[in-house]
Amino acid sequence: MSQQITPNLWFNNNAKEAIDFYLSVFKGSRILGTDYYTEVGEDITGHKKGDIVTIDFELLGTHFVAINAGPEFSFNPSISFSVECKDQEEIDYYWEKLSTNPDFEQCGWLQDKFGLSWQIVPKVLVEMLKNGTQEQRKRVTEVFMPMKKMIISDLEKAYEAK
Repeated sequence: MSQQITPNLWFNNNAKEAIDFYLSVFKGSRILGTDYYTEVGEDITGHKKGDIVTIDFELLGTHFVAINAGPEFSFNPSISFSVECKDQEEIDYYWEKLSTNPDFEQCGWLQDKFGLSWQIVPKVLVEMLKNGTQEQRKRVTEVFMPMKKMIISDLEKAYEAK
């Protein structure tokens, strides 16, 4: 099935910089197309003919559109993108690349330098919460709630505790 919902991300005149950054972080990602402003609406948008208006891009198989707009809107943590990681190395990689202030992050949730929020989550956590007993899920939740960056070994200890 093809993707039917496409997230559109509003950037403050720095969409190209943001997309170049995301492409450097998410290996195998790519730009699908770029659209440019024409002379129509220069007085309304403040953009000149030839400026980027949108960039269609793909991260880890998900299609996005970056809108190169202005300061009228900004990101906030009420919307985030979740990245399921296979191991601690992958968690560490995304955390290092994306987190702007690891001391302020919580439960694997971080904010990047463009203000976009990400959840860097180990796949094993999803499995533990889905398949564990009520007691296992409780122990795992008690361990991950105060975490900043997720630590898989701590989650596994909580899951396996007797």
